[in-house]
Amino acid sequence: MDRRVRPERIAEVLADINADVIALQEVIGPGPGGHGHAADIGAALGMGWVMAPARELRRHQFGNVVLSRLPIRDHAQHDLSWKSCEPRNSQRVEIDLGPGRVQIYNVHFGTALLERRYQAARLATWVHDRRVPGPKIVLGDFNEWARGLAADILGERLKSVDLFPHVRRRRTYPGFFPLLHLDHIYYLGNVEIRRIDLPRTRLAKMASDHLPLIAEIRVSF
Repeated sequence: MDRRVRPERIAEVLADINADVIALQEVIGPGPGGHGHAADIGAALGMGWVMAPARELRRHQFGNVVLSRLPIRDHAQHDLSWKSCEPRNSQRVEIDLGPGRVQIYNVHFGTALLERRYQAARLATWVHDRRVPGPKIVLGDFNEWARGLAADILGERLKSVDLFPHVRRRRTYPGFFPLLHLDHIYYLGNVEIRRIDLPRTRLAKMASDHLPLIAEIRVSF
């Protein structure tokens, strides 16, 4: 709302949520000017983190970040850039739950229709890689203004989480007065969605242009 990016304010919102795993998009990472917002948020929450930079912003890394209270065992990123559009990617982070490991895919799609169609097909193929074991959770900003090609492609190969049984209003963007449902969760494997929440606190609306999407998930091995 105030056009300022303040990592301490973002960290305060995330501390109230108290999640074990957090996926963020459009995060400033390390560069010549310092360690960046990813490190600031991770330190404030006492969480480990790993970044998948898609491009540079003012000579700093810029892209997706996954933070975790649980051990991170593996990490990879997959290029989703399309033609001359802004560079995009998805990151995969393997989280150790003790009895087994879960794969978290953090996604930020583009804003063009054909771009998202290309990205959805690439992402679905990457998630279905049989060399990567365990339950898989795919989440992030899909920039899908209404149900379209990207959702159809992903829905054919992944299970989509329907927010309607859990929350009365599903729109997440813009945070102060949500009009669009841009943020989604998909999954593969033994995954049970137990609860969904969309906090609408004043601080959450100030800290980001998206409302935080929270899922309580049970994973079986």
